[in-house]
Amino acid sequence: MTHDELWQNALTEIELNLTKANFITWFKHTAVANVENGVVTLSVPNGFAREWLQSKYHKFILRAVRNLNHEVKDVNYIIGQYKPVGDNKKRPGPHEKRRMFEAPIGNIPGAEEEFSLRDAAIDPATNLNPRYTFESFIVGSFNELAHAAAQSVIKNLGGAYNPLFIYGGVGLGKTHLIQAVGNEVLKQDRLRRVLYVPTERFMGEVVEALSGQSMGRLKDKYRSVDLLIIDDVQFIGRTEKMQEEFFHIFNNLYQHNKQILVSSDRPPKSIPTLEERLRSRFEGGMIADIGLPDRETRMMILKNKVGAKGVIVPDDALWHIADSIKTNIRELEGALNRVVISSKLSNNPISLEETKKILSHAAQEPRRFTSLKKIMKAVSEFYDVSEKELIDHSRRKEVVRPRQITMYLLREDLKSSFPFIGEKLGKKDHTTVIHACKKITKELKDNPSLDDELHIIRENMYS
Repeated sequence: MTHDELWQNALTEIELNLTKANFITWFKHTAVANVENGVVTLSVPNGFAREWLQSKYHKFILRAVRNLNHEVKDVNYIIGQYKPVGDNKKRPGPHEKRRMFEAPIGNIPGAEEEFSLRDAAIDPATNLNPRYTFESFIVGSFNELAHAAAQSVIKNLGGAYNPLFIYGGVGLGKTHLIQAVGNEVLKQDRLRRVLYVPTERFMGEVVEALSGQSMGRLKDKYRSVDLLIIDDVQFIGRTEKMQEEFFHIFNNLYQHNKQILVSSDRPPKSIPTLEERLRSRFEGGMIADIGLPDRETRMMILKNKVGAKGVIVPDDALWHIADSIKTNIRELEGALNRVVISSKLSNNPISLEETKKILSHAAQEPRRFTSLKKIMKAVSEFYDVSEKELIDHSRRKEVVRPRQITMYLLREDLKSSFPFIGEKLGKKDHTTVIHACKKITKELKDNPSLDDELHIIRENMYS
């Protein structure tokens, strides 16, 4: 496998774990420059990109290249524009209609037709991907409320469930569902004005408009739409200025009965630093969650993907994939892609044994570990409090709850003793820790949103 083939394959897997906006921003001008002694050297365009990839995405990059080359031990980053030797053609970016695993399957007879997995052209006017439709969206008990609410929005745009706020963990289909709403609205009426925007892009547009003194034009752009779809709105809480501008746009659309559809990885009340006026607007509409898919639904998703690829995968192999990946639909699809492509490359028919063999490397990766430091960092970042406040004796509500959750996680995930936890969190008595753990355990039974919060915190703890 050439360096370029290795990186194109790795990009496919990395993309499954990121939003499209982040993927394009940070991976567009990257390439594998060298592979030597188990170390992959990655070429990046500038120092800022190098720092960001190392601190934010290193684990995704390392895992992706290891899945393709098990001898890889680490990834290094250098600044420079790398061009493959002997190839003077312009190298396509990851999203320029790139086929998944394009390079290695390109020489396999019939592979291009069999794996027609091109990114459908994004509509520049709406930012919608026409691939995201209700026909390809699998409905199960884990997402039926969100799906029903989305259908209601289409039938009564701006009248029913405005705003509609959909939340759930990473890779569970939020982006698919909200874009499917936009595509269906346009399918029924091409004159409707629909705009899909990831929050990070919105924030970038605001910064650019403020620096160029063109905020008025930007507001006019957003206020002219009939359906505004905002993805990953949890990022809006980072700055007051972003919230202020979004609040004014939100109010204008709402007052004119224009539909607002929002997605997030957590419910409004769990978004740190979110202003009360925005939280109130979000909670004034319909809030629907997307949970984890059950075993049967995961199987349905896999069968749907297999049908779209036009390949034959035995049911026992699909069940094994479904049982191996339980919490992330993107990873589920990634595992299926790995099995199908690996089978093609080795020229072996897909079977249960072959599937187990292909997925065994990922399954046998050592379990991720956490620590006191990681737990405190994850909790403090999620609730927007400092690690020092978790240790101090402040009785403010904004600090007490994160501190109790820290105690709970130290007990549940690290199996630390009550005295140890009390000592590390400000020399508190062990009875205080016992009370906190009991309180959080009881609340988990009555408050499903707390379970969502802990799920997100744990993802950051083990990253």
